[in-house]
Amino acid sequence: IGLGLAAMILIFRTTGPLGSGILAASGLLGGAYYSTTVIPSWIQHLAVLVPLTYGLRVIRRAILAGLPLAAIGWHALAGVMVLAIAFVLFNLGWIGGGDAKLAAATSLWLGFGALPRYGILAAICGGVLTLALLQLRRLELPKVFTAHAWSARLLDSKVGVPYGIALAIAGLVVYPDSAIWLAIKAI
Repeated sequence: IGLGLAAMILIFRTTGPLGSGILAASGLLGGAYYSTTVIPSWIQHLAVLVPLTYGLRVIRRAILAGLPLAAIGWHALAGVMVLAIAFVLFNLGWIGGGDAKLAAATSLWLGFGALPRYGILAAICGGVLTLALLQLRRLELPKVFTAHAWSARLLDSKVGVPYGIALAIAGLVVYPDSAIWLAIKAI
């Protein structure tokens, strides 16, 4: 949806009423105004397609579980801080834009308490991934490994390391110990 609207802006210089309509529908289906559990079941199937649904669901559950608003605010601050740092690294050409956004979004969920462990684990996973790719890129692999565009790109020595893989693995490992997850799990 977002890519479609961005393309419309580039082509037509506006989204017209379509953009406003999609934004309103996302708010309604995503649960911005009420919980998605109160809408008819046939519409709930559409709600799972709206990313806003998941973010709002976690925030609601964290509040209902008794996680103080201050703690949620600290999580938001962690996400903003990592986003600022990551965009500096992006502007220096050290990381990709997707990696910057993924690190910030993950930091939002983890909060300051889990950030050191996340950073260390992401660095370790990134190092292992980099070493593995460097080794694979030195080998003469059979054509089956480069038959698809994504695998050929992954094995191309002129292309950087897809660090998002390391960030995602680290986030998945650390997330179950985060304050938000523990509060939600308790209900």
